[in-house]
Amino acid sequence: MPVMVMGDQPGTVRTGGSGDAGEASARSTVVYVVDDDEQLCASLAWLLESVHIEAWCFTDVAAFLAAYDPLRPACLVLDVRMPDVSGFQLQETLNAAGAVLPIVFVSAHGDIRMSVRALQRGAVDFLEKPYDPQHMLDVVQEALRTARSRFSVAATARDLTARIDCLTQREREILGHLIEGLPSKSIAVKLGISVKTVDVHRTRIREKTGARSITTLVRDLLQAGVTPPAS
Repeated sequence: MPVMVMGDQPGTVRTGGSGDAGEASARSTVVYVVDDDEQLCASLAWLLESVHIEAWCFTDVAAFLAAYDPLRPACLVLDVRMPDVSGFQLQETLNAAGAVLPIVFVSAHGDIRMSVRALQRGAVDFLEKPYDPQHMLDVVQEALRTARSRFSVAATARDLTARIDCLTQREREILGHLIEGLPSKSIAVKLGISVKTVDVHRTRIREKTGARSITTLVRDLLQAGVTPPAS
């Protein structure tokens, strides 16, 4: 795939083969590379695309954030030291936004303290420049496997959240108690309603969410870490 350098924004390199920004909505994986060394960006893009891994490269954080698609499975190869916004600052921004993309840090001035800081904040690896090309490919491929797994879990959580959003406040309240493991009788006593009314709500919860059963719905919610909103 050819590497394209676009001059729409000074200091920005985007490489995506024959694709364009409109293709970012596709759900194939992509590797974002953020490094102020334009030559290194292009070199890494060629390396990744030589094994058919799509790469989008940026030489500044603002350009990356403008193009980043949180709904697309991806990993991020991120330089530590950059002007204006550092790699660590970008990591903090992504963490605060709940981003699930794995981050591989790279640095020509790395040390143990830096690597520990990066890993403690969720990075999956820390490589020193110049890195071995094959090792970089191995690390990126593992990061993409992690990305696919994380994005699958996140997609499930989004689906479950959307399904329980259609419930009434009372139904969400009862579902919360079901997640806690309370039987219908205990829920009825707790809420001051009849067991029959609880069972009616259970049926409506199952029908509205499209669940095969309340048991499978509760299991899926627990596995995804999704809890009904209080209101």
